[in-house]
Amino acid sequence: MTVPGIDHPRLVEWMGRNVPDAGEPQSVALISGGRSNLTYVVEARERRLVLRRPPLGHVLPTAHDMRREWRVISALAPTPVPVPEPVAFCADEDVIGAPFYLMGYVEGVAVRESEQLGDPTPEQTRRLSERLAEVLAAIHAVDYREVGLGDFGRPEGYLARQLDRWCQQWERSKTADPPEYHRLVERLRARLPAEAAGTLVHGDYRLDNTLLRLGDLEITAVVDWEMSTLGDPLADLGLTLTYWHDRGDDERARIPVAGDVTVAPGFLSAAEFAGHYTKVSGREISDLGFYVAFGNFKLAVIVEGIHARFKQGKTVGEGFDRIGSAVPTLISRAHRMLDQH
Repeated sequence: MTVPGIDHPRLVEWMGRNVPDAGEPQSVALISGGRSNLTYVVEARERRLVLRRPPLGHVLPTAHDMRREWRVISALAPTPVPVPEPVAFCADEDVIGAPFYLMGYVEGVAVRESEQLGDPTPEQTRRLSERLAEVLAAIHAVDYREVGLGDFGRPEGYLARQLDRWCQQWERSKTADPPEYHRLVERLRARLPAEAAGTLVHGDYRLDNTLLRLGDLEITAVVDWEMSTLGDPLADLGLTLTYWHDRGDDERARIPVAGDVTVAPGFLSAAEFAGHYTKVSGREISDLGFYVAFGNFKLAVIVEGIHARFKQGKTVGEGFDRIGSAVPTLISRAHRMLDQH
């Protein structure tokens, strides 16, 4: 059995020692569509599990940290935030070539395209978009000290550090160096908001980083916690709105990230989503334009990193050939948000 990123015999041996109740793995299959960390379904004799590991090649420092992801889902397991069951963590890179962890399989689908929803009513899709805002508010409401994440990050200076970090990531992975990128960095740095009270932040919160039960469109789990930390919750909201595709936004349609689900009838608009988040979180939204601009900047850097891996032949899956063209569009959208707000 040959699966990219998996040494099957060594995984079988490791699971026999560390997860004996699962039984011997019968098969391992890559879940398609992953553009960052790789996700696999492990069919073991006694239960179905999911394995997460970093991407193949071009792994930037601090990115794709499996231990952080493992730690946060373990901390959130007893909270109202829906996460998969943490099962086992492996730091030994000799097993499959990188650190990885196993979690329980959760019934649900990562929905990226509107046809995956089937034929829901507008009331169902509206409720789904409201629920997405409510789960984001629940993440931000977690008492991170109480669940053992008091040292998970430093909320003070979060945005300034994020700007520096993503600038460094850009320098390590850039395939081009447009002047508009550097002008955007200068504008963001000059407009950093005042410090906000820190919360747990997901770091990449969007619809397709949740699993949906298609029958009733309930969110069964929030996944992909690789960029979680303690910081400004409005940065999470700004990135979610960056991914959001409003009906009639033809420019957004040319960005091949997160799909077109939110254009389905009934979904809240980006502005309505922000309003519902404000209502359920009780959090005042100030300078939302900055946070959405910052989200576009961050996504541009992420996409540039994916594009760099594609050019090196290190991506696994399909749909990477067009992704690099999204970078200048995202930079332009960030400038426009700063111009308008």
